[in-house]
Amino acid sequence: MGSIPAEVTKIGSFGNIHIVYQRHLNEYILLSYLSPNEFLKASSQGVILDVRSPSEFEMGHISGAASFPLFSNAERAEVGTLYKQTGKNEALFKGLELIGPKLRIFAEKALELTQGKSAYIHCWRGGMRSAGMATLLQTAGIPCFLLKGGYKNFRFFILQEFKKPWKFNVLGGKTGSGKTLILHELTSQGEQVLDLEALANHKGSAFGRIGELPQPSTEQFGNKVYEVMKNFDIGKTVWIEDESHTIGSVFIPSELYENYRACPLLVMDIPFEERVNHLSKIYGNYDKIEIKEAFERIRKKLGGQHVKTAIELIDANNVQGVASIALHYYDKAYLHGLQHKDTTAIRYFSFDILDPLFISNELIKTNFDGTN
Repeated sequence: MGSIPAEVTKIGSFGNIHIVYQRHLNEYILLSYLSPNEFLKASSQGVILDVRSPSEFEMGHISGAASFPLFSNAERAEVGTLYKQTGKNEALFKGLELIGPKLRIFAEKALELTQGKSAYIHCWRGGMRSAGMATLLQTAGIPCFLLKGGYKNFRFFILQEFKKPWKFNVLGGKTGSGKTLILHELTSQGEQVLDLEALANHKGSAFGRIGELPQPSTEQFGNKVYEVMKNFDIGKTVWIEDESHTIGSVFIPSELYENYRACPLLVMDIPFEERVNHLSKIYGNYDKIEIKEAFERIRKKLGGQHVKTAIELIDANNVQGVASIALHYYDKAYLHGLQHKDTTAIRYFSFDILDPLFISNELIKTNFDGTN
């Protein structure tokens, strides 16, 4: 089969403005493309419409975007299969066949969502899906702007942002040192804080998923991290907890991980008894079965006898005894990891009690600028 006349044909480009011709309406429309940075800033005054399929959206999306799929998951798979097996023309015909009956629905739904605001539209690569939707919605009277390069370009953009020379102060210390409480206190005092565990819905150990919401995908986690960091001043210190490359099932973007791993590490030394008390408060009211399952996950490293003892203490409601067993294991692991840090800028701080307000004030006084 030869080439077919498309409903929408690109005529030319002037910078970020593309001129397209709609054959069925015999009119020209201007499509405005924005860089990721421009798109994200401008879209705060409008509505982001993600026209990728629902499964693509679920895997990861720009924070605040509305899922506005041109194709369902099954439709996208069908069009994609046709494209691979028979070529572009048949896939295009099928796409037009699928979306034709939905054009009015798209326009009505978009008018309802935008409420007089502009629509900021993107697909995966900034191609036919987003351009087609923008053409339709502009015909319906909705001002539209498109993301140049699509969601793929957005992902590239945020990973480059993570590489910038951020001034991280990395907060370290053995398990139970109250690092999360101290980060919260630093936030309340106006410091820039990146709480990775909160964004990952996980406390960062075998026990970390207890009491938390389901974790986001690794992709969406990165998007959530950027959503916080975009409001930071790169010239000021950012406080972050000393995390390994993974938090539960989520991977920290390598661009960010390698960045903060090279920055100053501030290690807090909190007495064992204080840490036992802190962990007992956190996990004391959680379901016993979940606590037992967490110990089973570290059975091989902890040892069968220690796990047996921990389970007996759980059944006996001896929360502090359980916490003590867990800490003996995690203390050894932390000290081993401390010997393999990438940074040479390590400072140690000893505190007699776990007092987040006092500790945060002392840390701020150090005036570390987050650089080696």
